[in-house]
Order: sequence, then structure tokens, then C-alpha cells
Amino acid sequence: MNKKISEKDIFNLVDDIKHPAIDRTLHELGIIKDISIKDNKVLITMALPFPNIPIIDQLVSSIKEPIEKLGVEVEIKQTIMDHEELQAFLKMEEECWTG
Repeated sequence: MNKKISEKDIFNLVDDIKHPAIDRTLHELGIIKDISIKDNKVLITMALPFPNIPIIDQLVSSIKEPIEKLGVEVEIKQTIMDHEELQAFLKMEEECWTG
């Protein structure tokens, strides 16, 4: 990393990224699950509602690109939402779908 960047800095950078079809941020939807910095690399855990979602590349790019512009290496780990997380996601999806 070129300068000292905190987890809070990264969170602030990605906190406003919206889902392309749901009028909510990825954080509100529970997709951005965890942000940490280890060995000069930003590690982000994304929780997906289902495996193999068709827009995964778009979601990953929307998170990685603003961070990489800081000159920081980014690693994104993907996991699947648990039952509670999925139910919260589906409720927001239903309420805020823009398609």
C-alpha cells in the first residue's frame, strides 16, 4: 500500500455502492459482509444470496475498482448468505426492486 489505509477508509469508499437492480447499497443488502486489511492487502468478504448469480462479475468490479484506484491490492472472498441474511435480502429485494 502506498499510504496507511484503514478498514474504515475502505468501508467509507464502498459504503455507497448500490446494487444494479435493487435500490439499496451492497452493504444494506448484506452483500458486503466483512472488510479487513492483512499483509498490505484489502480483504473483502461478499455474502451472496445464491451461488452462481449472473451479475457476480459486475458486483465484484463495483467493489474492487474504487479500492484499486487507491493503489491497493484487493482480494474478494465469496460466501453464501445464511438463512437469516437471505430472508433480510429477499425482503429488501421485494420492497426495492428497480429491475
